[in-house]
Amino acid sequence: MESVIDQACAAALYAEGDAALDTGASLLAAAPDADDALHRRGEEFVTRAWGRGWLPADLVRFVRLELDERRAVLAATLIAAETARYGELPPRWRAQLDELPGRPPAPRNKPDRFSYASDLLELFRLLLRLPAIEPVGPAPGTASDHLHLHRPPAADEPRMLTRIRALLAKAEATGFPEEAEALTAKAQELMARHSIDEALIAARSHSAGSPGACRIGVEPPYESAKAILLDAVASANRCQAVWNGDLGFSTVVGFEPDLEAVELLFTSLLVQGTAAMTRAEAGQRASGRKRTKTFRQSFLMAYAQRLGSRLADSAERATAEADADTGADPESTTAPTGLLPVLAARDVAVTEATERMFPRTTTTRVRGATDLDGWNHGTEAADRARMGGSGKGHRGRGGGEHGRGGEHGRGGGEIMV
Repeated sequence: MESVIDQACAAALYAEGDAALDTGASLLAAAPDADDALHRRGEEFVTRAWGRGWLPADLVRFVRLELDERRAVLAATLIAAETARYGELPPRWRAQLDELPGRPPAPRNKPDRFSYASDLLELFRLLLRLPAIEPVGPAPGTASDHLHLHRPPAADEPRMLTRIRALLAKAEATGFPEEAEALTAKAQELMARHSIDEALIAARSHSAGSPGACRIGVEPPYESAKAILLDAVASANRCQAVWNGDLGFSTVVGFEPDLEAVELLFTSLLVQGTAAMTRAEAGQRASGRKRTKTFRQSFLMAYAQRLGSRLADSAERATAEADADTGADPESTTAPTGLLPVLAARDVAVTEATERMFPRTTTTRVRGATDLDGWNHGTEAADRARMGGSGKGHRGRGGGEHGRGGEHGRGGGEIMV
């Protein structure tokens, strides 16, 4: 005999429109003894999402973009329940689960049974139609011969990352530009030292480590400018980024220390840029200007593109200085010990990994700025951004075959999608 859950799902999930949702919700509202089974059905949809390459943060972000925050909280509740069954989770999952919205979980059947059932069914409808995306690691509960491609951070990294996060948080919070610059420069120096040390150690020990990947949210508004900023940060940190605007994220491919640097630096620069934009916009409004949307779009586009140029220039200079400081290894005659050959080999590995994951990427040109005042203010803010001035950093790849770097001009920018 067909259960009420099956009847409600058959009525609501395979048809468009509110009428189908109302029919399914009515069936569920009249069957309070089916509540637990309804949630278990939702957890099954979540399990299917993992098999299609999705991660917890991706799933919640997409629900928020397509539906709203209320349904995003419901998705987070299902995710928390589903992932609780696993004894071990893949790398990066625990941090994403800790950041899920809706803790503690929202009570069931609020504001009433019908509305709650309707929300769940609309969420199920979206989960049912999720597209398959390129996985950036194994799904929970599955064994993978390629787990080393997506290894968790080494045992000594959490303390280092905690220190970097603290430095960047202080840089974002201080009202003194000189202090912010010093704090962020120190954070960038720690990132660079760790990345270069990891690369040299791997080369000298003949490590079989390979690039991994992570996904970083690039959400509206002004997502094209944010995607260009992330692309510039990724390039400077020896990674490659592929933007999926429809799903609200970019996939960044690179070695683990560099992926961590990209996540931290992008977040900090975006916070600094948003704060600078707010201050500049307040000045514009005080003078009687009201074109807020075009000003913000142009500001962030200029900010992203100017930072791309700064990152590429400083990264090239920093790598040259680091290479000059790297001497020959007296204990090894077979492994490459010069910094540039090691980094070049890692560049090749990252490019090959990106091409395997995304064999059909294209380079697209995004719409440029239309507001001269916004562009000028954004450029000035980028020049003031605290991305590090200590001479320590990662070499960027400039323009590259996929249109990377900061050479975008005011007419728009190019990113890989």
